[in-house]
Amino acid sequence: MEHSSRFRYDRRPDDDPPVPPAQHAPWLDEQLFGRRMVFLRGVIEPEMAGRAAATLLALDAIGADPITLHLAAEEGQLAAVFTLVDALDAVQAPIHATAVGQIGGAAIGVFCAAQTRSAFAHARFRLSEPKVTSPGGTADQVVAEAGRYLRDLEDLVLRIAAATGQPRSRVEDDLSAGRVLSAEEAVEYGLISSITTR
Repeated sequence: MEHSSRFRYDRRPDDDPPVPPAQHAPWLDEQLFGRRMVFLRGVIEPEMAGRAAATLLALDAIGADPITLHLAAEEGQLAAVFTLVDALDAVQAPIHATAVGQIGGAAIGVFCAAQTRSAFAHARFRLSEPKVTSPGGTADQVVAEAGRYLRDLEDLVLRIAAATGQPRSRVEDDLSAGRVLSAEEAVEYGLISSITTR
């Protein structure tokens, strides 16, 4: 007996469509917006960065009250991260960022763009160079992409150094070594000013 196509028993994992990035339920987005809160979780990629930037700019347009950014992003694409950094720089309302999980790679740049920063007690910060996505195209295009990466990496180093007060050379060494900071160590490093408690 022939089975309908919707009852296939020979399916493989790669037959399934890709799972889209995690998004909040509409009612939760509405609640967060009303409380001037933006929550970012997962890898910061272009779609997420564009959505978050639009939310930040909309909140800024409707009022000058502080905006709270909750961040748990273990990695981020440099171009997407700087989309968000530029939006944060353009917002006139005060921005307070709270680390609620691990933040690492290029996503540290988003965190450092906030005027004030804190963390939950078990938050972690992984100072590491952002991953390089393999560029395609001609040799000239690959060289141009490598040049853009190095410029963005330098901007990231300068952003972290300015936010923490650490020397540029130390930030470069820590990114190269993949140093991980606990919340307490992040206070000493200058990355956060306080640890959030009850």
